[in-house]
Amino acid sequence: MIQTPGKNINMFIDIRTSLFAINLFLCIIQLVICRLSINCNIDFLFSLLVVVYLMNLLIGLLNNAIEEDNNRISYLIQKAEILIEIELFYLLPHRRRWQTWFPEVIHYYADVDKNQIEIERLIKAVYNLITGIMDSVLLLDRPVCNQL
Repeated sequence: MIQTPGKNINMFIDIRTSLFAINLFLCIIQLVICRLSINCNIDFLFSLLVVVYLMNLLIGLLNNAIEEDNNRISYLIQKAEILIEIELFYLLPHRRRWQTWFPEVIHYYADVDKNQIEIERLIKAVYNLITGIMDSVLLLDRPVCNQL
C-alpha cells in the first residue's frame, strides 16, 4: 500500500518528496516541516531556480573578492609573516640560527619593466606629497597684512 503524497502524508518518506522539501527549505519556506501537497510543480521549479541563481551569485561575488586579494605582493607578505611567526614561536634557539632554513636575504625574480614603472609611480607620488606639504608650509609662512 503506497500512498500518494498529499496534505496528510509525511514528505520525507519518498526521495522525490524529500528533495522537494529540502528545496523549499533552502528557499526559506518554513512550512516544509508541516505536511504540504506537491501537486504544483511551479513552486518546485521556482525554488530550484532561485537556489541555483543565488548560489551562482554567491560564487561570483566570492570569485571577485578572491581576485582582488590574489596578487603576488600579498602572497609574499603573507609568506614572510608566516616565516617570522614560525621562527619566533615554534623553533628552538639553535634551529633559529640555521641559515639553510632562514637565510638573511630571500631573493625573488622580478620583471625589470614592471619594477621601473612601479618605481616611477612611487617617485611621482612622493614628489606630489612633498610639493603638497611645501605648498601648505609656504602658505602658512606668508605675512598677514593688518588692516588699520
